[in-house]
Amino acid sequence: MQDASIKKQRIEQRLARRYRADRRFRRLGLAAVLFGLVCVLILFISIFSKGYSAFWQTRIQLPLVLDAAVLGVADTADLNRADYNGLVKKTLRQLFPEVVQRGEKRKLYGLVSTGAAHQIREMLIRTPDLLGSAQEIWVPADDDVDMLMKGKIDRSLPESERRLSDLELTWLDTLAAQGRIKKVWNTTFFTAGDSREPELAGIRGAVTGSFYTLLVTLSLSFPIGVASAVYLEEFAPKNRLTDLIEVNINNLAAVPSIVFGLLGLAVFINFFGVPRSVPLVGGLVLTLMTLPTIIIAGRAALRAVPPSIREAARGIGASPLQVVFHHVLPLAMPGMLTGTIIGMAQALGETAPLLVIGMVAFIVDIPGGLTEPATVLPVQIYLWADSPELAFLEKTSAAIMVLLLFLVVMNGLAIFLRKRFECRW
Repeated sequence: MQDASIKKQRIEQRLARRYRADRRFRRLGLAAVLFGLVCVLILFISIFSKGYSAFWQTRIQLPLVLDAAVLGVADTADLNRADYNGLVKKTLRQLFPEVVQRGEKRKLYGLVSTGAAHQIREMLIRTPDLLGSAQEIWVPADDDVDMLMKGKIDRSLPESERRLSDLELTWLDTLAAQGRIKKVWNTTFFTAGDSREPELAGIRGAVTGSFYTLLVTLSLSFPIGVASAVYLEEFAPKNRLTDLIEVNINNLAAVPSIVFGLLGLAVFINFFGVPRSVPLVGGLVLTLMTLPTIIIAGRAALRAVPPSIREAARGIGASPLQVVFHHVLPLAMPGMLTGTIIGMAQALGETAPLLVIGMVAFIVDIPGGLTEPATVLPVQIYLWADSPELAFLEKTSAAIMVLLLFLVVMNGLAIFLRKRFECRW
């Protein structure tokens, strides 16, 4: 009896130690998950706190007299050659007639963005009847003024440590007291291409370039990836050659993305002569990068279809091709689509391979096709992050928010497709 009691006690002690270890492991796992969530939350809060203000833009109201003599034109036929910068400068001098020194005038003109003249030009060309009239027009402020109005520049700092002088602050206070300064929704950020001036820079060119690049990637990677997965899983003989192909596909999925950029530079640009910095070559490079992911996901989806489906189809006289395309492939397609969307989301966020093939160029115009120079959103973020201006850092965070939104939408679509069409066997 005593031995049985001792054995029971030892068993209970071992069970207690096992349960304690299990509880410790669960706590560690929960702590790891919470730590990861906190880090992601801190990252998102940091990006949002720095970037949300980029969706608003400071504008200054100018009382413009669209006089043909001031513009230097005889009639509406000469509006393309008019002196719009001179008109803006004259209006600012009229608002502050006490400014007479050349250095002060230069500072006064710097309160308004250089894009103000372009805005007035477009307005007059669109509506020539405004020539000779007086108009109150809201024009974009300079990026330093914009940062000041958003609280990104500390007014309490000494003048030597600020980008705006005390005199410029006085002028801005006067304009604000007159109701000539306000913050509006920054449509320029979504409708303009890149620019040397932060207040005029936008993401439309980069988003358009990303669209064309992903269009090429999807058009090539999806059919090639699905066909490769179907052949390797359903038709390819099991021998050393197919084993070697499978090993290489799995290895390619782990190759650093910059290697695909070097491959694209050597093959598509240097050998085939495809132009640099165009969506076509970018899509070709990203196709090489996403193919392993799509093939692996496609084979996993085909493998998940029960063998009984194939056997039933063969039993009613279907050919091997009919078995695959009439029965197996439709059932595996949700998994293939999920893998494709995840691969496309990965391609959307890639920067290194596109830098190698020259899509890092400064592109102002919106690309109109697959063979026109373009950049993509991740590369645009990279370029802005390397700029010293405070306004470009703000736009960097805003562009990251847009990119994250696209990635969340694409991953959410992948989850929806999997939940909506996935079959449980």
